[in-house]
Amino acid sequence: MSENFLELLSSCNYNVLMQTREVHMRTNIVRIGNSQGIRIPKAIIEQCHLGTDVELEVEDKKIIIFTATRPRQGWDEKFAVMATSGDANLLDGELTNQTTWDENEWQW
Repeated sequence: MSENFLELLSSCNYNVLMQTREVHMRTNIVRIGNSQGIRIPKAIIEQCHLGTDVELEVEDKKIIIFTATRPRQGWDEKFAVMATSGDANLLDGELTNQTTWDENEWQW
């Protein structure tokens, strides 16, 4: 290895050890305003396919970071399956207790 490469490695404040399938990393917690945070190398972000929004979960004293899901994600596909299988009918069927206002004035 060249001397410049070793100098570059010693100037980083994190280490990334890449093995066949696992990535281990040690980094420092840094102050960000009134909060604290960590820097995640681009290689790990790309390997995990993380977007700009993530969700955090704590499990057994470990922080799990995963891509945030969008509200109603996948509903289009589910509704399409319902429509093709004929399962898109109202559960309550015909309403028997409608008032005259419901019958005459209500519009969908």
